[in-house]
Amino acid sequence: MNILAGIAEGAALVFQPLPLALIVFGVFIGLVMGAIPGMTATMTVGVLVSFTFGMEPTEGMMLLLGIYGGALFAGSIPAILIRTPGTPSAAATIFDGFPLSQQGEAGRAIGIATIASFVGGATSILLITFISPQIAQFALEFQSPEYFALAFFGLTIIANVSGDSIKKGMITGLLGMLIATVGLDPTTGYPRFSFGVPALTSGIQFIAVMIGLFGLAEAFNRYREGISKLDAEQELSNIAPSFDDLRKIRNITVSSSIIGTFVGALPGAGGDIASFVTYNEAKRWASNAKPSFGEGNVRGVAAAEAGNNASTGGALVPTLTLGIPGDSVTAILIGALLVHGIRPGPGLFEDETGLVFAIFVGFFLVYVCILIAGLLGAHLWVRIINFPPQYLWPVIIVLCVVGAFALNGSTLDVWTMIAAGLIGFVLRMEDYPLAPIVLGLILGPIAEENLRRSLQLSNGSLDIFYTSPLALAILLLALLSLFTPFIAERFNRA
Repeated sequence: MNILAGIAEGAALVFQPLPLALIVFGVFIGLVMGAIPGMTATMTVGVLVSFTFGMEPTEGMMLLLGIYGGALFAGSIPAILIRTPGTPSAAATIFDGFPLSQQGEAGRAIGIATIASFVGGATSILLITFISPQIAQFALEFQSPEYFALAFFGLTIIANVSGDSIKKGMITGLLGMLIATVGLDPTTGYPRFSFGVPALTSGIQFIAVMIGLFGLAEAFNRYREGISKLDAEQELSNIAPSFDDLRKIRNITVSSSIIGTFVGALPGAGGDIASFVTYNEAKRWASNAKPSFGEGNVRGVAAAEAGNNASTGGALVPTLTLGIPGDSVTAILIGALLVHGIRPGPGLFEDETGLVFAIFVGFFLVYVCILIAGLLGAHLWVRIINFPPQYLWPVIIVLCVVGAFALNGSTLDVWTMIAAGLIGFVLRMEDYPLAPIVLGLILGPIAEENLRRSLQLSNGSLDIFYTSPLALAILLLALLSLFTPFIAERFNRA
């Protein structure tokens, strides 16, 4: 594959008035929502994804990528100002960002976060632009046994994204797989769990479930906890970083960007893990730094934000090349592509070369917009934190309903969304993680279909899985991924 030709083809699709306008609009929406504590990138993308279904695939992806990148960056603003991360991946930014704010240097911290976010995101996009096609070319040799092994490997990641309780993660992962079985059997064509309802034979709408889990459930949870207005007005100064600050963060920002890209490429890892990994590595490399990490060191802010935003590009690697979501947002992006009849995987680079490279070019432009908006509009984003939540959350609930109905114009999708919201709310109350449901919903059908096809090809013999060296290697990695968290949990108890 000629990468330069692909970039040129993708740029031709992106550098059109509508896609460019959607990038800017998406970044704006992402900045607004990400700056409000609790408004995660996953929830924002999940609520608004259905509004892209009437667009061309390239246009819809530009909007969603703008929201994705903008929300992840903006999560650092409340983390720095009020010690409350706007998104989970901004949690590590608190360690040095908030102390800087207490010292009257909030503007300096936001400026550093903006530069590091741009370098992290842009570096990751440049890396995956040249790495992803090679991975996809290798994956083109996959057959049913390899696809089953890969899907099984993706499902074992549930153990890694289950938080403090692996058992609870396994339960919600199985729930996602159960929901995915509703509809027609992929082999025989007989309806399953449709209960005589004709509309259910086409299956449960994945996007409706996502809107309910990450939008409506969060709204219910906010009302349960009580809605209050945050008082966070601060005067910002010295937002543009000095040359001395740029010199201090240069090496750590670049190295954290590279590490964050590869951590983000691990399915299920996400920006929160990437930011903590890069922060810890930066702290280890600069152990003698003054001030110390945790006391307002700009290197700590740069490391966390570079790693956090670099994970976005990394998460696109398994999403586009293998069809396995890198994080919960890219899981929604897969759903958006599927609605347009585009299946992510190794064939995507051959069948939709223009779209793939348009995603790379567009995502790079997203971070250019973030750099400009972050430095020039910092005062505006700070005021967003004080947006009255008593007005915000009713709007979010309405958008959830409208988004679910817009999928097919069906009230069944609305009821599906409401049911998913109630289930997600109950699970949240009992500290059950929601991310495994996403993995179960997406990877369960892939695993089932390719398992049954493989067994048909081998006349029911399991030999087909271990006589393929590649399938065997992936299955061994899956077993390692599955049991490592159990071993670590037992070790920690001891």
